[in-house]
Amino acid sequence: MKRIDALRIVAAHTRDLPVVVTCAASSRELAAVADGPNHLYLLDAMGLAGSVATGVALGLADTEIAKVVAIEGDGSLLMNPNVLATGGFLRPSKLVMVLLDNGVYGATANLPTYGSRIDLGELAAAAGWTVRRAADPEELGERLAEALTLDGPVFLHVRIAVGNATDVPKLLQNPVILGRRFQDWLAAREAR
Repeated sequence: MKRIDALRIVAAHTRDLPVVVTCAASSRELAAVADGPNHLYLLDAMGLAGSVATGVALGLADTEIAKVVAIEGDGSLLMNPNVLATGGFLRPSKLVMVLLDNGVYGATANLPTYGSRIDLGELAAAAGWTVRRAADPEELGERLAEALTLDGPVFLHVRIAVGNATDVPKLLQNPVILGRRFQDWLAAREAR
């Protein structure tokens, strides 16, 4: 399964949920298939989607918003694996992290990550996360639907193919404007 195909499935399940997305191809590809004000793209902030989503999930603990979803890549998560220990310790019940694991740093000529020898799902489980796995589109849809019903933190480890989608435009919007758009969307959701 390609990343862009996985992102289409994630987008279909998270239309009404806050989604924090890691930088580079993940942000660009999600914006190309399903851009929305509920998406917070962390441009040039590799390794922080899980941390930001953890904070958002904790901040929304007493609201009607059901879940907060982080979309991470294996390379990005390996830049900040501490988020697994933090999430396992703080246990935000609304947090779901979707790890799109292709085993490489896609922005650096596909240099391999440590993911070939370190099972990031096992690392998450050791830190106290509930772990689910998917390797094809059908499994991803089923496991994500399940993950969105479980008390968090939930870690969905998704194996994807190496490679970025072609002909996807760069995401050149001002990060401040994207952040404000996300804040406004959250405020409107909480006001309901």
